[in-house]
Amino acid sequence: MLKKIFATLCLLILVGALTACGGDEDHPEGTIVGTSLDLLQAGLPQDGDTVVTLHTSMGDIIIRLFPKEAPMAYVNFVTHAMNGYYDGTIFHRVIQGFMIQGGDPLGTGFGGESIWGHGFGPEYSPNLRHFRGALAMAQSQMPNSIGSQFYIVQSFFLDDEMYLEFRFALENQDMLLGENHVGDRIYVSNVVSEDMANAYLAFGGTPRLDLAMNQSGHTVFGQVTTGMNVVDTISAVERNENDRPSEDVVINSVTVTGTRLFEMCPDDLLEELLREG
Repeated sequence: MLKKIFATLCLLILVGALTACGGDEDHPEGTIVGTSLDLLQAGLPQDGDTVVTLHTSMGDIIIRLFPKEAPMAYVNFVTHAMNGYYDGTIFHRVIQGFMIQGGDPLGTGFGGESIWGHGFGPEYSPNLRHFRGALAMAQSQMPNSIGSQFYIVQSFFLDDEMYLEFRFALENQDMLLGENHVGDRIYVSNVVSEDMANAYLAFGGTPRLDLAMNQSGHTVFGQVTTGMNVVDTISAVERNENDRPSEDVVINSVTVTGTRLFEMCPDDLLEELLREG
């Protein structure tokens, strides 16, 4: 177990995972949103932030997006949402204790494309993780396979192995791991901060899908702020052996708010975000 922990931490160092995260078990929806901890995903939406509402057949899911952290995923998703690409699509794959997945106009899990007509690769941000309620882009095992599909993390708990790894990190914050390429000392706290460990331990999520934990990890670019009860309800519907709901759960429409979205075309917005980043 310790060897695996150190291997995981070394991988975190290699991909430059310097982060700060946290959690609060008393939040009414069991997510990190609205806590007092130093987390990007914990913050409530501010004026000018992009917020999308998925109006589903089982209720509304409201999500704050983070354009500077994952500009390509952001521009792709928002443009699709504003153009009605997701209207009438279904959640084609739901797994209670894991996630709900949608965004495929075919409803099969094999459809959908980006606004550019070709796939693109994952975007790493040290500030965003697969906590419960995270919004992320789906991808296959092939490189540059992100299209239009997305998922929302539903899991309440960590599995036993990940729980032990984060407990270890929490209890060994001052442990020296080594040095980076410029000779700076790297401690456990630099790669798995107390806040990050507490967030996963308190709220759950799927840390194995973090790009910092897995070189095949996925892009997080948003966080549910309201409607996790709807996500939980969708995840619990009856489904077949392929995890497709027996009765369609439909995204009827998507509402987008955030004034800067309407000021420029997608490519110009992407260019500006990449420049700012």
